Amino acid sequence: MKEEDRTVRILLKLSGEVLAGETGHGLDSLTVKKLTESLMDLVSDGIQVGIVTGGGNFIRGRDLMSVDRITGDQMGMIATVINSLALRDAIEKHGGNAAVLSAIAMPGFLEPFSSRLANDYLECGYVVIYAGGTGNPCLTTDTAAALRAVQTGCSLLLKGTKVDGIYDSDPKHNPDAKRFAQLSFDEVLKLDLKVMDAAAVAICRDAEIPISIFDIRDPGNIVRILSEPSIGSVVGRNDSW
Repeated sequence: MKEEDRTVRILLKLSGEVLAGETGHGLDSLTVKKLTESLMDLVSDGIQVGIVTGGGNFIRGRDLMSVDRITGDQMGMIATVINSLALRDAIEKHGGNAAVLSAIAMPGFLEPFSSRLANDYLECGYVVIYAGGTGNPCLTTDTAAALRAVQTGCSLLLKGTKVDGIYDSDPKHNPDAKRFAQLSFDEVLKLDLKVMDAAAVAICRDAEIPISIFDIRDPGNIVRILSEPSIGSVVGRNDSW
C-alpha cells in the first residue's frame, strides 16, 4: 500500500485474547490502554475506524462441553458486548469519541447496528465498535468483521493476532514454518490456512476488500501496518500487488 493510497476507513478485528494481555483471561488494563492510544493516533490522522472484537478472553462457546453449540455461541456473543463496552470506556477516558452498536437487541442499553447509523458515527470521527458478532450462532466474529467492513464501505480489514503474519504451519511448533508476505483470497481458501474462517475470506474476496494480518502484541503496529504492510501478511487479488 503506497502512502498516497492510505486508507480512509478501516475495520480492525481484535481477538478477545488480545485484550487479556499476558493474563490470558479477562481484561488487562495496560493492554487496553496501549491499544486505545494507537487507535487515537489513527483517528488523529483522519482514519475512520470500526472495530469487531471476539469474546474468547471471557468465554469460548465451542469449548463449553456442558452446553449445546447454540447456547455456547450466544454466551460468546454476550462476551463481545463486555469487551466492546470496555473499549468504549477506554477511548472516552482517553478523550476520544466511541459508540457501540450491537447485533443483539439490547433496548435502553446499546444502540442496534445499522449501516446508516454506523456511517453517521464514522463520519463524525467516532470509533465505532460492533458488538454481538453477527447476532447469529454458528458464525464467527471473523465473519462479523468481514460483513461490517462491507456494510460500512471499508477499504481494508486489519486482523490483529499474536503472530506477524500468515504461515503454512504453526510457527510455535514448527521452526521451519514458511511465512507468506502476500496471498490471494483463493490461495488462502485452497490451502486452508485458517487465518480467518472461510466465510470471512470469501466475503472480503467478493467485495474486493484486502485483509492485512499482523502482530498486535505491539499496539503501535496498528498504525505502522497502514504504511508498512510488510510487517504483516496481505491477502488480496493477484493483480493488486
